[in-house]
Amino acid sequence: MLPYEALVRLGKEAGFTEIVPLRAEILRPDPEVRKMCEGCGAYDARWSCPPGCGTPEQCQERISRYREGILVQTVRELEDELDGQGMMDAEAVHKENFSRLQARLLPLYPELLALGTGGCRICGSCTYPDAPCRFPRRMVSSMEAYGLLVMQACRDSGLRYYYGSKAIAYTGCFLLV
Repeated sequence: MLPYEALVRLGKEAGFTEIVPLRAEILRPDPEVRKMCEGCGAYDARWSCPPGCGTPEQCQERISRYREGILVQTVRELEDELDGQGMMDAEAVHKENFSRLQARLLPLYPELLALGTGGCRICGSCTYPDAPCRFPRRMVSSMEAYGLLVMQACRDSGLRYYYGSKAIAYTGCFLLV
């Protein structure tokens, strides 16, 4: 059993608004979700994105190695429902929070699987497909790249997904054991 109180403390220190336990068994990759990645400029351009992150079957196999983890969320208020700058600012804060918590968790859980928001941006230029990833332990794929419907993961974990038209929530997860 994971020490959730300690993980919540680490998550709050990293800046997350919400941290809840996650049972890996609720994560059910769906190839249709993953297809959303095809319209993104990072598709077939990064190790963290399809197809570089593996086939749907390989992603499912990786997830199935875990039993527990945490779902983390950064929630921010927006000026209005069309506040694009507020959304981008919130995403940047979420990615900083995610990176900070990942750095704290890696020494404790060296085999963790970090699934965040958007593709990995550690390197200015990804080596895909010509050379191996420079930082495979720090690389972060998106939950969607693994075929996960974020709304469903939130619902099945008892975490809100929608906070109203004047708010945005960015969600990621760390599978730990």
